[in-house]
Amino acid sequence: MVVLTRSFHHGLRRAALSHLSRPICRAIHTSHVVNIHLECKSEEGEGDASNASVAEKKIVKTKKKFSELPKVHILPDGTPAKPLEAWWSGDDDQQKPSRTRLRHETSNETEEIVKTESTLVETPAPKQRRKTKASSESDDNVEEPEAAAPKRRRRSKKTTDDTDESQVEEPKPKRTRKASASKRKKVEDAATSLEAEEDLEGDDQPRTGLARGVLENLAKFPHCLLLTRVGNFYESYFDQAVEIASILNIKLATRKWDGRRIHMCGFPLSNIDKHLKVMVQQHKRFVAMCEEFPKYPSPGVREFERRVVRIITPGTLIDESFLNQYENNYLLAVSAPPETDVPKETTVGLAWIDVSTGEFYSKVSTCESLKDDIARIGPQEIVLHKDLESNTQHPIFDALNEEAVTTSYIIPQEQTTPTSPESAETAVSPDKTSVTDEVITLQTASTASNAPVAAVYTPEETSAISLLTVYLQTNLLEHMPPLLLPNREDSGGRMQIDSHTIKALEIKESMREGGTRGSLLSVIKRTLTTSGTRLLARWLCSPSTSIPEIDARQSLVAFFCARPHFRSDLLDLLKKSEDAGRVVQKFLLGRGGASDLLALTTSIHLWTDIQQRVYLEREMEVQERSNFNPEEWASLDILISRMVQLEEFSERIGKALNQTDLQPSTPSPDGYFASDTDLMSHLRADWRYGRSRFGISINPEFSESLRSIHDTLRSLLNEKEKLEGKLQMAYNAPSLTLRSSPGQGMHVHLAKAKRDQSKLEADPKFVSISENNTTKIYFNQGWSMLGNRILETSIALSLAEKEAFETLRMEVASHASSLRRNARVVDELDVTLAFANLAVDMKFVRPTIRDDTSYHVVNGRHPTVELGLLTTGRLFTANSIDITPQSQLHVITGPNMAGKSTLLRQTALIAILAQTGSYVPADSASLGIVDKLFPRVGAKDDLFHDRSTFMVEMLETAEILRRATPKSLVIMDEVGRGTTVKDGLAIAFSTIHHLTSINQCRTLFATHFHELADMLGYTSNGRAQGVFENVAFYCTDVDETEDGSFAYSYRIRKGVNRDSHGLKVARLTGMPYSAVTVAQGVLDVLKSRPHEGFDPSELSALGQKFTSTIGSIGDRL
Repeated sequence: MVVLTRSFHHGLRRAALSHLSRPICRAIHTSHVVNIHLECKSEEGEGDASNASVAEKKIVKTKKKFSELPKVHILPDGTPAKPLEAWWSGDDDQQKPSRTRLRHETSNETEEIVKTESTLVETPAPKQRRKTKASSESDDNVEEPEAAAPKRRRRSKKTTDDTDESQVEEPKPKRTRKASASKRKKVEDAATSLEAEEDLEGDDQPRTGLARGVLENLAKFPHCLLLTRVGNFYESYFDQAVEIASILNIKLATRKWDGRRIHMCGFPLSNIDKHLKVMVQQHKRFVAMCEEFPKYPSPGVREFERRVVRIITPGTLIDESFLNQYENNYLLAVSAPPETDVPKETTVGLAWIDVSTGEFYSKVSTCESLKDDIARIGPQEIVLHKDLESNTQHPIFDALNEEAVTTSYIIPQEQTTPTSPESAETAVSPDKTSVTDEVITLQTASTASNAPVAAVYTPEETSAISLLTVYLQTNLLEHMPPLLLPNREDSGGRMQIDSHTIKALEIKESMREGGTRGSLLSVIKRTLTTSGTRLLARWLCSPSTSIPEIDARQSLVAFFCARPHFRSDLLDLLKKSEDAGRVVQKFLLGRGGASDLLALTTSIHLWTDIQQRVYLEREMEVQERSNFNPEEWASLDILISRMVQLEEFSERIGKALNQTDLQPSTPSPDGYFASDTDLMSHLRADWRYGRSRFGISINPEFSESLRSIHDTLRSLLNEKEKLEGKLQMAYNAPSLTLRSSPGQGMHVHLAKAKRDQSKLEADPKFVSISENNTTKIYFNQGWSMLGNRILETSIALSLAEKEAFETLRMEVASHASSLRRNARVVDELDVTLAFANLAVDMKFVRPTIRDDTSYHVVNGRHPTVELGLLTTGRLFTANSIDITPQSQLHVITGPNMAGKSTLLRQTALIAILAQTGSYVPADSASLGIVDKLFPRVGAKDDLFHDRSTFMVEMLETAEILRRATPKSLVIMDEVGRGTTVKDGLAIAFSTIHHLTSINQCRTLFATHFHELADMLGYTSNGRAQGVFENVAFYCTDVDETEDGSFAYSYRIRKGVNRDSHGLKVARLTGMPYSAVTVAQGVLDVLKSRPHEGFDPSELSALGQKFTSTIGSIGDRL
């Protein structure tokens, strides 16, 4: 126990109390009270006033237990003295702290006071073991008996509202086996008490500041997992701690609050992204983030305010490290009438946004096509009206159940939405309209003419936008960005691809491996930027049906294919590109930092370099080519002209940031970069508290106030250096330095106290406040006053720099529309350059797009299969397709493994690539616009939804027959194969009849039912008769040799192949010889009477015959 004598306290109080920092004053008050306790006990023991007087003058060592000391000071008149004001903790609930808490505070506040030889007194204390890691992390889990003396320990870094929540740790016995047994007994007792205390009533809940805040947030956000930040940890308490510890597989601990043990768990701040990925992406849980914000009510005193700043859901990810940079993270809102018995043709409104990029869209759909829209958009979360939560029979749930997407419910409120006329002018301006996929939309026309914006959107869309806006406000809270008008997607301008098409054609993901490998996107991807990759994926899932738009994209591809050196230069520039769209959105969300500002300046410089390179290439071509054709440059000129000049904005950011002092740091919850260490650098003092640095150095010339504060701070630091040197010389103390710390405030530090302390001890201007074996600390009024001025100036500089940074952030927000516009132009440039590289690498050709129902491809290839064969050293066998009004449906027969399914898929993929704007894998191609694409290929059972393989096939077939139009393209493989031959043949025939007579669409129909050719009236000229006269017949073959070997030709020809050669495939798979032999024998018998058939008795005899054959073959083997 370390105490101060009364005479020392009164002398120090008279000499320098008015100049001491708060921590020192509190320490002196504490030691004064402890000293009073000792003196009063001495008076009681001696019973003589003279002895009390002697006690003040002499150093007294008491051997009394701490519990035996008087609890209050008795005044001469016999009344108890009033406790000192500074001794109380200042708790918000106005409750006096308990005696245990007072002893804890006394121990904390006297931690830095080191005893001196002349003024300090010691009391014997038991030796204490070093605190374990568990006890140092949570001091509230242990208690101290009344008879134990206060324990000296390191000062906790807990916040001021947590200081009164912890209790003093019990002195631990020596490290003996008996102590270990006692420790085990203590743990068992604690577990027993925990079980008993878990049954406490609600009125026994903890009442401390942190506990009250946690309980309030748990009640306010019952649907969320609450993570509360405490220092450098995120912690969870009460019952949620059990669940979170189980989900994250971390240790579950306990702590004590107001005499009650509760569950708790936590993890370091650095692991937040890893654990959020588990909770949000894997377990689909909502997480409420309660952050802490420091406040400095007075110098050296730091308090924290805690509040929930954001709720993280699967659809509201912003900049988390686990967010896929190559895919959009959409949040989709669906507005539908609440009635259950609405028809499938009922219109519904859709609104979806990527919070990480700010891309915002809306459209009108139907209950029937909602499933396809969900598959195309690919949302991570869907928002519905609260009224639909209990109405699970609503038709929209048929679509939602097909996709495993998190569904949330919310009640929209009365508010002004982005679609209201009042917010139209502030939401978007005509000269800064966002670049969209559409050439001209109703939105841009309405906005340009200042017409009421509400007229642009249907009531269903308006309702969906309202749902989405309220949901974002409810969850993003302090990070809610300003929303612009959504881009209205016109269904008529895009090829409609249903959910099955995206999966069956493996556009984005491979069906076999589940990843992108083997998908169309992975094969044609040549983009260099993450945002360009996201745009490419959107184009592949929604190809254009606008011929001018397709021609413009193809012209750009042709332009870059013809100029390889120019293309290479632009690609080198794009390699340095940043994801400007997401960077801008971070600023709108209030999370942008110093590195994001630098990323924006890099992007703006890159955009300028691209423009200059384009202008230079054009000038060189004008000078070098006598036959210069401006029309070749038309598409690129239009694209580059859409870019906005932002050099002035970039220069302003560049002048504001001093990159030479840039250091990485961790972003704080308020968006600034905060650090509790190294708070000053360069010309700034090395403070340990008082201001926050956000990782960048703001140029002093950014504003007049910054310049003035820098000059003042520079002057004060020079004055500090002069004072330090003066004191070193005057007192012959080379190790003397002027420092500051939370425990001692402004103090003079001697690194080699025994050598340099002689003159300082003799000077009354230096008051010793702490020492150890080698160092000593003094209080000096002159340095205290100067240090406080430096501290105040540094805090003012921090506030000024934060204000300057906020100004830059607001400027980024004001330029958000232009920044996004330029970013979108660069994305389109990246995709078209990628198409050009693809065309050169894979020898693709430019297709001709027509406004008819033709489909003419010469030597077309499947891009994914071709690349797979090339990696193994084999070549792909190309095939030609010619669909005309006279042959709209092709029936393709042939053996298994001969390439029928590959031909069907490559036909669909060529149409998608052509209407995306890319070149296609063929020698030549001329295609009519496809408005809808329907594949019936690759079905498998869906046991989760109680569907067999045949049921899945029939569902897909029925949807095609209902929705296909004359401009649609349909590919169907093996319709009717999942049932008996007769039933399957009947279904296949009826399907062809419906497609030719009603749908009248372009169709490729692959089948093993060669009997269909006879039913359709197949003739020797390869055409059908009657109502099927526009049906053509093609087939694939197997080339056989005399020795029994065979090979697939993979090339189609006109005609019908009546042999599927299934046994050849069985032989290739390694089926046992005996099984193949029996199968061949049965097949020969069955082919002998194909039309008459067999009666049951004949089939039974046939089976018995081959049973004996199997036995004889087995004996020979």
